[in-house]
Amino acid sequence: MVRCGAAVLRKYGSFIDDLRVYVRGGTGGMGYPRLGGEGGKGGDVWFVARERITLKGIKEKYPHKRFVAGTGANSSVKALKGEKGKDCEVHVPPGISLLLDGGKQIGELNAAGERFLAARGGLGGSLATNFLPCKGQKRIIHLDLKLIADVGLVGFPNAGKSSLLSKISHAKPEIASYAFTTIQPELGKIIYPDYKQVSVADLPGLIEGAHVNRGMGHKFLKHVERTKQLLLVVDISGFQLSIKTQFRTPFETILLLTKELELYKEELVTKPALLAINKMDLPCAKDNLNELMSQLQNPQDFLHLLEEEMIPANTLQFKEVIPISTYTGEGIEELKAYIRKSIYEEAERENEEYQKNKLLLLQTSQEEKMNRR
Repeated sequence: MVRCGAAVLRKYGSFIDDLRVYVRGGTGGMGYPRLGGEGGKGGDVWFVARERITLKGIKEKYPHKRFVAGTGANSSVKALKGEKGKDCEVHVPPGISLLLDGGKQIGELNAAGERFLAARGGLGGSLATNFLPCKGQKRIIHLDLKLIADVGLVGFPNAGKSSLLSKISHAKPEIASYAFTTIQPELGKIIYPDYKQVSVADLPGLIEGAHVNRGMGHKFLKHVERTKQLLLVVDISGFQLSIKTQFRTPFETILLLTKELELYKEELVTKPALLAINKMDLPCAKDNLNELMSQLQNPQDFLHLLEEEMIPANTLQFKEVIPISTYTGEGIEELKAYIRKSIYEEAERENEEYQKNKLLLLQTSQEEKMNRR
């Protein structure tokens, strides 16, 4: 099992979600003391979000991972004001957080077209600088990618997340040669008959202890942060990572998944969530489903059967529980309909809250004006 795990991590390494780069603004141009001329400002380094860009592509195109803007033009008799140096634009994928070496976040780019000033160019030489140019700002910046999706698929290895994504979208996730996990995160889109689209992220499988970075740990969990809703995918026959690990029932699997999310970041379990019960084509699936449904309806009655460390502080509240089979196609269309309904309901709720807050601010502003009179 150790050798298999190492192989997965090496393969996963082909998908890059963190890249450390050096950026430096351009040096300013020389001033012209005799005529009071000012040198041009050095160019700036900008990160610009663009579609169809990957961190792996950036690394391959710029192996030195150094981005330096142009130097400002010197002041001269012909041009007392030197021209600004050429800016350096670095195209990055949407969903990037920008971090300094110490871990401090200095910005993020969530949508195509957004820009971030990564390093300012130095001022040109002038009377204030004794006509000597200033050097540009230099930084080491981590480009930390977190997939942005409407729905994030959450489940232990072999739950069927990749098969589900291929059934509900046109994505074709690459899967390892053995049964345990997806090689890398995959983003697909559900396209409905009226052309409404919902993006779905299939993320590498969790294992127990992911919150402390076991297995793919944080590589998985950080992507969950950027999804609007969760879709838990659970094997109706239960889950066992290997013969050396304990077998988990579907109910225990749900609690463990919730616990891992909660331990990594408590806010994750407050996201709207759906539950897909997969592999309903297996023998005894209906009996297992009936047992699971009774446990989900009254979870507190069954928590005493579990180890204390397995029990999350707050259980996930599922908007819907949908039995499916990615093998036969059972429940797939119903699941797609529930996903759309859930996304629409949350959008409506957010819009109502926005309108209420806007109205409250307007009323407060009017009251303040009245009190001033």
